[in-house]
Amino acid sequence: MRGPGEPLRIVRLANFVTPTSGGLRTALDRLGRGYRAAGHAPVLVVPGATASDTDTPQGRVITLPGPVLPGTGGYRVLADRRRLRRLLEDLAPDRLEVSDRTTLRWTGEWARRARVPAVMVSHETADGVLRTWGVPDALAGRAADRLNRRTAWAYARIVCTTEWAEREFVRIGARNVVRAPLGVDLDHCRPGRRSPAIHARHAAGEPVLLALCSRLSVEKRPLLALDALADLRAGGTRAVLVVAGDGPLRGAMERRARDLRLPVRFLGHVADRDALADLQAAADLCLAPGPAETFGLAALEALACGTPVVCSVSSALPEVVADAGAAAADDPAAFARAVRTVLARPEAARRAAARARAELFSWPRATAAFLAAHDATPLAAPDARREGVR
Repeated sequence: MRGPGEPLRIVRLANFVTPTSGGLRTALDRLGRGYRAAGHAPVLVVPGATASDTDTPQGRVITLPGPVLPGTGGYRVLADRRRLRRLLEDLAPDRLEVSDRTTLRWTGEWARRARVPAVMVSHETADGVLRTWGVPDALAGRAADRLNRRTAWAYARIVCTTEWAEREFVRIGARNVVRAPLGVDLDHCRPGRRSPAIHARHAAGEPVLLALCSRLSVEKRPLLALDALADLRAGGTRAVLVVAGDGPLRGAMERRARDLRLPVRFLGHVADRDALADLQAAADLCLAPGPAETFGLAALEALACGTPVVCSVSSALPEVVADAGAAAADDPAAFARAVRTVLARPEAARRAAARARAELFSWPRATAAFLAAHDATPLAAPDARREGVR
């Protein structure tokens, strides 16, 4: 173990991360950069097609071969426990941070035996995910409670990014839960990116441009965005939808759009961060229909660009979005009504409210909260204007 004032080796484990994944990948990158800027030594371990070990701006990144999980659109998992256990023993972490409460939960027990303080980051609610996959509410709640009791016992701390995410642990009486919100790059995502030319290109002559920036998978409920667009157009709102993202439901969405003759443009995964921010800034409104979101980085990025968000009332996003958009029940008519309500507000006012809300969240503040969850103090004061610079 390190002595006082020495850098801590913070080993982070994560599944369900690919080169085309969104919020989790962004959070891991930004927190790793923040830990490094604070003088610590972050090491990220993720699954991939082949093994690799590289130094990056977010710290050392180790990829272990992992199988693709069927039906997830390419997500891999760290399935080789023996290999991962050997790696953990070789790395000798001072802190362990785990971003997967299912297949990696055993690492909390490993950390207990190795006397390594460990935290599990709750990126989704267990009962929310189970309900999204069609498990009845009562059964989902009981199964989630059992899982969460084991998780709360295995880890020294559970980190939740919102009060909404914390509730399922409060429900079982867990006493080791801490709150640490995520952040947004307020310099990169900014209202000044808004371009009438980009709006016109995507809107194709229609006055209202909607955007969906999401992985196209069942837990994100992207088909709801298409049905809401159909409702809007049937009611006389001349809106188009641009979808930035990919996933196992893309084919079904394209067929639905064709069948309903909806003006929808599918961009696939947008790897260019500038292009994605330009789209978010150009949109009149962004949709976030996922009912199991515990934070919603894409929605926060839209707010930082000055674009209001309509989100699922079942998720944590109403807590993040607040009055910078609207929350709607999980059906197309409700989403369409919420869109109309937000668009009825004066444009300047609604865009100013979105940016003001986003300014409450920053990556330096998030990094400080996560370091506090690790009982780690900054050894070098992070420069908020240079955080993450190579």
